[in-house]
Amino acid sequence: MLADGASYAAVTTAVGCPPAYVARWKQRFETARLGGLEARYRGQPARVRTPALEAKILAKTQTPPPDGSTHWTTRKLAQVMKVSHMLVARVWRRAGLQPHRLERYMLSDDPEFEQKAADVLGLYLNPPQHAVVFSVDEKTAIQALDRLDPVLPLSPGRAERHGFEYYRHGTLSLYAALNTRTGEIVGQTAPRHTSQAFVEFLTDVAASQPRRKEIHVIVDNLSAHKTKTVDAFLADHPRVHLHFTPTYSSWLNQVELWFNKIERDLLARGIFTSVPDLARKIRRYILRYNEHPKPIRWTYNDPTHRITIESAVTGH
Repeated sequence: MLADGASYAAVTTAVGCPPAYVARWKQRFETARLGGLEARYRGQPARVRTPALEAKILAKTQTPPPDGSTHWTTRKLAQVMKVSHMLVARVWRRAGLQPHRLERYMLSDDPEFEQKAADVLGLYLNPPQHAVVFSVDEKTAIQALDRLDPVLPLSPGRAERHGFEYYRHGTLSLYAALNTRTGEIVGQTAPRHTSQAFVEFLTDVAASQPRRKEIHVIVDNLSAHKTKTVDAFLADHPRVHLHFTPTYSSWLNQVELWFNKIERDLLARGIFTSVPDLARKIRRYILRYNEHPKPIRWTYNDPTHRITIESAVTGH
């Protein structure tokens, strides 16, 4: 069109592009003729994923990045390896690598881990006859938080919204005993978790069962569970037996799963005007939960695990 004498205005109107675009390509043609009309940015040459290239990418992924960051991204590794970031993503997907994710674990240092774990698992999978098994723990420092701003309720297309500011009314501790057979909860709130409060809770647990029934209680290794006050209680109540989980093995205590549930259902988003209000709502939640309790189905995912039902050392 320019060669035929058309003006810039006519060209831009007909082609639908700005005058600077027309001028740029006109200048390229005048400078390099047909070669100037070729694309300036051809991109990087395609790389075919071969076993050797895939092995190099996987090996590089497991080394620290040179810029001091903690993990690779697809684009960061692609720049170093001179490949497409989508190629890196496909290689990671095939190998199941997720450098952006982090998982934590806790290793028990208990020299009697297997014996204690077998005892606890035996109570779950092969409980003693004519006895009841409780999984017991305490959830400490539960805050009674009150929102200073109004709560904006849930509405179509919008989540429930809480104001940023809140007021702390105080804290309390929650003792809970999960009946592993029925799923029922015996709960009690206390200002603090002390040995005396633990004994008072054990008294309530024992009172909830017939007088002659043996009671097996699974607890962790908190120092408040191993005091002289607790020993005196056990001496006065010979039908109550404590079973301690191995150190750093809270995952063996089923009541922790119930604590996660009450945290999600009530505590995380609850609004409490005082500590008594918090205690009242916790008791109400437990009462409603016990109307339709659900026991935890504890099974082995790996049948080759060294701890088996036959190795349980549960007392009767």
